[in-house]
Amino acid sequence: MEKKQLNKVLVASLVGSSIEWFDYFLYGTVAALVFNQLFFVNEDPTIGLLLAYASFALAFFIRPFGGIIFSHIGDRIGRKKTLVLTLSLMGIATFGMGLLPTYQAIGIWAPILLITLRLIQGLGIGGEWGGALLLAVEYAPPEKRGLFGSVPQMGVTIGMVLGTFALSIMTLLPEGSFMTWGWRVPFILSALLVLFGLWIRKGIDETPSFKEVQERGEIPKIPLVTTFKTHWREVLIAIGAKVVETAPFYIFGTFIVSYATSYLDYSRTATLNAVMIATIITTILIPIMGRLSDKVGRKPLYVWGAVGMILYAFPYFWLIKQGSVALLVIATIIGLGIIWAPITAVLGTMFSEIFSAEVRYTGISLGYQIGAALAGGTAPLVATALLAEFNNSYVPVALYIIFTAVVSLIAIWAVKDRKNEALDQ
Repeated sequence: MEKKQLNKVLVASLVGSSIEWFDYFLYGTVAALVFNQLFFVNEDPTIGLLLAYASFALAFFIRPFGGIIFSHIGDRIGRKKTLVLTLSLMGIATFGMGLLPTYQAIGIWAPILLITLRLIQGLGIGGEWGGALLLAVEYAPPEKRGLFGSVPQMGVTIGMVLGTFALSIMTLLPEGSFMTWGWRVPFILSALLVLFGLWIRKGIDETPSFKEVQERGEIPKIPLVTTFKTHWREVLIAIGAKVVETAPFYIFGTFIVSYATSYLDYSRTATLNAVMIATIITTILIPIMGRLSDKVGRKPLYVWGAVGMILYAFPYFWLIKQGSVALLVIATIIGLGIIWAPITAVLGTMFSEIFSAEVRYTGISLGYQIGAALAGGTAPLVATALLAEFNNSYVPVALYIIFTAVVSLIAIWAVKDRKNEALDQ
């Protein structure tokens, strides 16, 4: 395939992924700053925060269902059509959140409507990731598959940068204006990003791997059933491997917002800026790590990141407890950039390489979304609950990070590295 078309594929993969995660992280950050006061109103602020984080976690449990629904379409009808559906669904839900009346205006209906839209978001992201990843990986030349597979992973951090940047600007408003209408602006403007993403994806053809399966007449009638019959071990590996990629990320990127502002007296703007600086650096490092995996393999980089997470869990909290904004920035850069980046850069490619083409969308989506449900959305909730239970001590939270890394290292123990091999053989 000519270089121009390959570049277009990568852009289509990255743009959609970035938009999806912009919408998603926007919710996570606003949950910590706003929703506990405007939607989940409670006399005890900690209970309000826990309820807001519970709504954040809720979508992670609906994501596997989104993965099942849209991966069925993706393995039966094609990757491209599925990606249009997922992006549209996510965009409508996020736009709707920006228009919702608060608890003070409509009472209990406010959190009910918010949670409903959050569940719709979860369905969309459940199907989006697998399609965006396969768009890149299934088009990639064998010697560049690690690089191509890392590009949609950049969408995670780009989306976070966009979401954090938008909220950082809004937090410059007076407190009253921010709480009344400022937080709504990024949700409403996300509609423009969605329209752009749909326009980019319109010109992309179906992936070579899916076309081959079509030509061979091997499209499964029920991809989910076929996946569990033929690839159940790979699904379990993917679930376990996802744990260390997701839980620490939400602690470094989402939980830190409430922890640093509520427990350590950092300003909201300083905390958001620390996360934003770290995610910009991480975004640059992800494709570098992806390219490196084409030389040294996916597994060595993944193991390096997981072991690094074990060693860094306690130093991370020691650094941020010093009360220095500079150390808060450095701690977040090390956590997200140096340690987490190699894990996320190779994760999608590694997943793609252990599933065959006819069930690849279903397999990677199941592993990714179930792993995310078990460890990702619950991470800020678990961390906040641990703080409340153990007298604000960070030790249990650090041990939780270490636990996630151990689980993932066990999961990938038997994975064979397939760098430079043909994807479908």
